[in-house]
Amino acid sequence: MRGINANLGTYTKALWNAQSLARQFLFAGGLVSIVAMVVVGVFVTTLIKTSVTRNAAATTALYVDSIIAPLLPDIQRSTELDVSVQQALDETLNMGALGRRLVEFKIWRADGTILYSKDKSLVGKRFGPSKDLRNAWQGRVIAQLDEFDAIEAKTEGARGVSLLEIYNPILQPWSGEVVAVSEFYEVADDLRADLRHALWRAWAVVAAVTGAIFGTLATIVLRGSRTIDQQRVALAERVKELSDLLAANDALRTRVQQAAERATASNEQYLRRIGADLHDGPAQLVALASLTMDSAALDADAPTHKRETAVNAIRRSLDDAMMEIRSICNGLMLPSIETAELRDIVALAVASHEQRTLTKVQVSQRGNFHGLFLFMPPQKICVYRFLQEGLNNAYRHTGGAGQRVDVNCGKGLLTLAVTDSGQGFDVERAGGEGLGLAGLRDRIESLGGTFSIETSTSGTRLSMTLKVKEPPHDSNPAGHR
Repeated sequence: MRGINANLGTYTKALWNAQSLARQFLFAGGLVSIVAMVVVGVFVTTLIKTSVTRNAAATTALYVDSIIAPLLPDIQRSTELDVSVQQALDETLNMGALGRRLVEFKIWRADGTILYSKDKSLVGKRFGPSKDLRNAWQGRVIAQLDEFDAIEAKTEGARGVSLLEIYNPILQPWSGEVVAVSEFYEVADDLRADLRHALWRAWAVVAAVTGAIFGTLATIVLRGSRTIDQQRVALAERVKELSDLLAANDALRTRVQQAAERATASNEQYLRRIGADLHDGPAQLVALASLTMDSAALDADAPTHKRETAVNAIRRSLDDAMMEIRSICNGLMLPSIETAELRDIVALAVASHEQRTLTKVQVSQRGNFHGLFLFMPPQKICVYRFLQEGLNNAYRHTGGAGQRVDVNCGKGLLTLAVTDSGQGFDVERAGGEGLGLAGLRDRIESLGGTFSIETSTSGTRLSMTLKVKEPPHDSNPAGHR
């Protein structure tokens, strides 16, 4: 049972915490407002009812006392009333407006004896004093508004009517001492109707004030809750954006680290390839020339034609070695492209490739190429290296079959593609993209561009995209041709 209560409490707390501040206030504040309204309403209406009843009783008591006081003898020394006095009281209390207003009338002595009553059978009898009677002997007017039946009121006409029960102390004129208490019942239908109307108005005012206070506070809380909810949503969005940014930064840091690793490996690969090219090409030719110089054909006593043949062979070997060295240097060094436009960069890369491989490359250019003078040197170098590596890749895998370069510049984008019509290659079996293409991808992506490879049995396509800044349409930049 204790576990069930604990689970219920936990569920209730979780359900409460899941509600918005506005709903929590509407529930808790509404409950507190209703309780406060009931407490204040009961207090105010009770105070109104008590005050109105007491004031009405005091007025009636003063009126009745002013009428019967001259008829009463010295009650302090009299144990009973004369017949003449009783007759005078009967006539006074049963006639006119007073007779219509009073239902019952008694006069009590201090010992509980009834000196006078409209019911003559009660005169002279002694009863134990009630609480209200004892309080009246203390000099206070006691009043109570209620409904009495005909048995208690001793009159058939009083059935179901509202009566004001009054206990009024009768004072001795010269000493102010309480010598008797009059008990009477006044018809109070009008008083009850007025009192009921006043109580309803008091309840209406208390409810209206409570509702206005609660409505004002609810409006403020609802606006505050709405603002908090909006700020909470904005904060959640900012947190999500920061989380995404942190994730992107982590991914970028990983890519930078991988790019640095690939760049180091690529540099080592380039160095090994240059070393291999120098070893297999110029070094072999120079070695051949050196061996030829040590041959017997160059001895002083050798025939002249043999000596000339050996010298020519040495010259050809050295010329071939120098040609290969220049070819290697041309592949390593960049032409001057800082001030060149796009068509010049494309022409330089294509011409260098055609001269080195003795192949032909088709070129297609579309768009606004004059805006590319806004490129920074790293972007221009990236374009040149992409064309150089892409054409080398096409020549290496297809022997230069169907080599084509497509260039398109416009709408803030530069797109370059190098295609061939070979059999394609398996990127995975070829060791991924290779150090050259991997380094090219890193170079392009470091400038905010994209790089892709599409290969199939009908050919291979390397493409790259860079964002560019086009000059205004009415401008004529320097270098425009």
